[in-house]
Amino acid sequence: MDPRINPFAPGAGSQPPELAGRDQILENANIALDRILNRRPTKSLILVGLRGVGKTVLLNRIWEKAISDGFKSVLIEAHEDKTLPHLLVPPLRQILFQLDSMESASDKVKRGFRVLGSFVKGLKVKLGEIEVGLETELGSADSGDLEADLAELFVAVGEAAADRRTAVAICVDELQYLSGFELSALIMAVHRINQRSLPLILVGAGLPQVIGLCGKSKSYAERLFDFPSVGQLAVPDAHKALQTPVRNQGVAFNENAISEVIKQTEGYPYFLQQWGHEAWNIAEKSPITLDNIKTANELAIKNLDANFFRVRFDRLTRRERDYLYALASLGSGSQRSGDIADELGVNPQSVAPIRSSLIKKGMIYSPQYGDTTFTVPLFDAFMLRTMPNK
Repeated sequence: MDPRINPFAPGAGSQPPELAGRDQILENANIALDRILNRRPTKSLILVGLRGVGKTVLLNRIWEKAISDGFKSVLIEAHEDKTLPHLLVPPLRQILFQLDSMESASDKVKRGFRVLGSFVKGLKVKLGEIEVGLETELGSADSGDLEADLAELFVAVGEAAADRRTAVAICVDELQYLSGFELSALIMAVHRINQRSLPLILVGAGLPQVIGLCGKSKSYAERLFDFPSVGQLAVPDAHKALQTPVRNQGVAFNENAISEVIKQTEGYPYFLQQWGHEAWNIAEKSPITLDNIKTANELAIKNLDANFFRVRFDRLTRRERDYLYALASLGSGSQRSGDIADELGVNPQSVAPIRSSLIKKGMIYSPQYGDTTFTVPLFDAFMLRTMPNK
């Protein structure tokens, strides 16, 4: 069939044609936004799940909803090479400019700019031209202590929003890349906002280790945040994610074809999009058959190996690859850290730094103490295909 009208969208953060199985998560987020906008207490949100489950798609939806509801909202992505202050200063400055552009002058907004200037100066944040012309307020957010200063900055931004009778939504993707100290500072800032009942909400997304990192940083984190779990789609939702987009174009999957796709993808949304994309291009006419899917299996795996998996594999050192191969060799699911070390023929202490590095890179996590598993679904099979003669 015509690839130019292929409805499926296999790409990082790409909006799927049918966002199935996520209605409750989005509804809960909408309720939280409505409550914040109406100055009612609510928890901030952190979406948690493996790679390829659609966290970024949901975060984008929530960000778009916040904007449509009248929030001053920004969407940023944490990564290993940028500190939290460097990530936050430009978007918070943007929010303050948006608040300043509203009718009539506001002392609260102007104070927000001064506190932002103090924050930049106190933490020595190098941001090129942004530093030029920023006034400061002596004694506010200028101590150089991130935990104390970020809380003051969030309060100043929240007060500016309240003065303008609006609200702020700060959306942060890939939270697991923040250091423990940065995450602690972010949690403390949200805590201060909650104490003051100010209209600012944090909506984040990250890998499963984020829950443990939050709890480790601040014991009260669970009282500040809800942690919606974003996982595999249930069979009816996976069925809908495949069938609805093609039916909208007068095409259908055979039921046994859908069953095979769900079996191969284990219901992970990214992979459903990849298999659907390949199956559409292979099929000559409707319906899309089991034979089409059997051909699509090979093409989808080849495409994933060359892109989705390979981009992560190429970031690994040789020792990290050996560790992941050993993890994959033990079978699917969580494995004991000691068993992985045994597979490598070393003692657990000697590979602890490698394990820590892989957790920091977002390749593995510990679902419970002493256990290790992949953050990327189906990566175990990729490792076995890629290093068969290890």
